[in-house]
Amino acid sequence: MVADLNLQGTGPLRGWIVVGVDGSESSKEALRWAARQARITGAKVRAVMAWEYPTSFGWAPPYPTEFNPELDTRKALDATVEEALGTDPPVDVESVVVEGRPATELLEAAKGADLLVVGCRGHGTLTGMLLGSVSQHCMTHASCPVMVVHGHDADMPEADAILT
Repeated sequence: MVADLNLQGTGPLRGWIVVGVDGSESSKEALRWAARQARITGAKVRAVMAWEYPTSFGWAPPYPTEFNPELDTRKALDATVEEALGTDPPVDVESVVVEGRPATELLEAAKGADLLVVGCRGHGTLTGMLLGSVSQHCMTHASCPVMVVHGHDADMPEADAILT
């Protein structure tokens, strides 16, 4: 069951695993890992995708009338969840679309959660410093445990995926 949820006014997320999703392969692996962990622990999954208005310095052309970043993000999130978990996910999944910087919004979404799961694209140290790292920011500032899933983590047996 995939449901939409607005984060405004929600309380603690006991029994929830929050997953950062951006459509990348690493975020799909993070979503799969979270679903396996949720199935083992009886938790629910909250898949979160953030969007921001494009910024520019100086003059910016007007956006086309069909420009709807929230709707586009919703479609991308739904497609990513379906691709990663199928049309009938093995656990309850709530899809959440929020406006804002991804790392900031993931930290907000994970307040009170049991676990935050994020993928890692594997940028090197220099690239990570230049681009910023959502996973690094989440590990440093989250109020709950954080699991960073690399592509090879998806090959772990389920029993090894349980956090201790």
